[in-house]
Amino acid sequence: MAIYVVMEPPGRSERVDTTFIRDGFAWLGFLVPPLWLARHRLWVEAALAFVAIGLLSTLGERLDLETAGSLLSFLVMLFVGLEGQGLRIAALRRRGWHEWGVVEADRLDDADIRYVSEAAADSDAQTPAQRIVPDAAHARPAQMGLALGLNHIPGKP
Repeated sequence: MAIYVVMEPPGRSERVDTTFIRDGFAWLGFLVPPLWLARHRLWVEAALAFVAIGLLSTLGERLDLETAGSLLSFLVMLFVGLEGQGLRIAALRRRGWHEWGVVEADRLDDADIRYVSEAAADSDAQTPAQRIVPDAAHARPAQMGLALGLNHIPGKP
């Protein structure tokens, strides 16, 4: 089963515009990091990944360290694959979205159904409970005996 992070848009009570982000490794983010980041509208991150991969590859060729340049580019690709979904969540938070919670499901459709049912249950459960106030007549009187330590004794300075 996969875990989906449910992000809700700012200032809306409707649950229509929620976004489900699958928590896990992003294979397309690993294979083509700049394109995957641009597809998810992470423009700055896409530009940084493109520049980093290009710079590391060029630097490796100039210094006759093609293997090192390729390995460093591979590390950038691996980082985007591992942390790409986290970058998406961080970008949504910067835009004012808030995290509703997580939903565990096999597919996105199942996650949507579970989210709607859990959100409906949460809205029903959020009705304020009746407050039970104990009767003051049954309360124990305050003990005014000796106290050890740094306790405050009422009536004494």
